[in-house]
Amino acid sequence: MRYDTPIYFQLIRQGIYDPKTGDYADSDPVETKVYADVTDTSTDTKQILYGDIKRNSKVIRLQQHYTKTYNRIRIGDKQYGVDDERKLRTKHVLIVSEV
Repeated sequence: MRYDTPIYFQLIRQGIYDPKTGDYADSDPVETKVYADVTDTSTDTKQILYGDIKRNSKVIRLQQHYTKTYNRIRIGDKQYGVDDERKLRTKHVLIVSEV
């Protein structure tokens, strides 16, 4: 396995309140870059996890556990949400699907 794909764990915080508009301003996500092995999810895993064939899901394998708080993951220009997560002895496996 080659851990050569950059992925970005994103933490999105609520923006600052703007009294002029009465809304909260959008805040930029704080990103942490990590290199991982990213592959497409196999058909068997999709069937077990989702009950059907779901497109745009991937398996992310990290060499170490990622313990910081995050809301979503960015790979390239696409955003992904975590559907399943497994922490092995030293490795961390995430199954994600496109948001």
